[in-house]
Amino acid sequence: MDLSLDETQQMILETARRFAEQELAPIAAKTDKTGEFPRAQVKQLAELGFLGIAVDERWGGAGLDHVSYAIAMEEISAGCASTGVIMSVNNSLVCDPIGKFGNDAQKAKYLKPLAQGKLLGCFALSEPGSGSDAAGMRTTAIRDGDHYVVNGTKNWITTGKEADICILIAHSNPVERHKGISAFIVEAKSPGYGIGKVEDKLGIKGSSTTSLVFDNVRVPVENRLGEEGDGFKVAMSTLDGGRIGIAGQALGIARAAYQEALQYSRERVAFGKPIGDFGAIQEMLANMATEIDAARLLIWRAAVAKDRKEKYGKLSAMAKLYAAEMAHRVTHDALQIHGGYGYVKDYAAERHCRDARITEIYEGTSEIQRLVIAREVLTEIAAQA
Repeated sequence: MDLSLDETQQMILETARRFAEQELAPIAAKTDKTGEFPRAQVKQLAELGFLGIAVDERWGGAGLDHVSYAIAMEEISAGCASTGVIMSVNNSLVCDPIGKFGNDAQKAKYLKPLAQGKLLGCFALSEPGSGSDAAGMRTTAIRDGDHYVVNGTKNWITTGKEADICILIAHSNPVERHKGISAFIVEAKSPGYGIGKVEDKLGIKGSSTTSLVFDNVRVPVENRLGEEGDGFKVAMSTLDGGRIGIAGQALGIARAAYQEALQYSRERVAFGKPIGDFGAIQEMLANMATEIDAARLLIWRAAVAKDRKEKYGKLSAMAKLYAAEMAHRVTHDALQIHGGYGYVKDYAAERHCRDARITEIYEGTSEIQRLVIAREVLTEIAAQA
């Protein structure tokens, strides 16, 4: 088993790390304070090819593998978690489903400019009354000749305020529950498409989270992704891949917190010596370092499986579950190592804690990841019986 990076992957790591250190880390605290969308930095991500990393070059992407994507997500998120999730959504939740389920005309019209960063996308699945229970959604897309007429409200839409394109999951046949769900590419400039409440959040403040309101929005049939009734499959497949990106985000946040805590433990003196010399601090640092490496290996394993076109749903759920909960533990301990300084905004420790928390919720809560994993392992046992 070879865990070393190839030449291209190493180049991606170095490029992403340099960009994160030089362009993102210096603006991360200000972005958190103001909630301002990091537009200039997102434009630079596009120039680096990071908004369509795994998209085929034919459709404007970098044509790289998902290990490269995971590597870049870790590095970018270590610099600024808000910028990391913007990158993740465009890659995993927008480009990926169009690349997998779209036809050539849809790829030419939408995927190419999305991968090049000329357009930004969002993904609309959750609703005010349905999150984990996706089949319980109430937004409808009813066929009317050459169009579908969309009505309803979606919630928790990352990049909802800035997105040009929305991947919408809606009921085209509400009687059929998950079998009656379809997926659509909807342009934000469509009449009746509106941005609702912009949420005031605990963390990830440079990335907008909004509701979207659809009031008799007419979507051409040609903008349907896949066949009518394929929407649940599109959504679940998209989330499987998206979990690799969010796991990478969680890893990047945790690593940044750990590195700052490690440095602080060398500099802070108590009782006549650096606090890093004390066993209690060393135990925390050892646990943090071990868990960060373990999360990275789980993420890379899921990414490799996706690149090989193997089943990776269980692996991505494991990676996302572990990385998100690891980030919660690591950022908590990093703040604790900083003591009182960790609780004030002069240090990044408290921001990392706030940013890490959402990774246990979006793109499938930790509880949903456990359900996915359990279902898969039970199915595997049944198949062997």
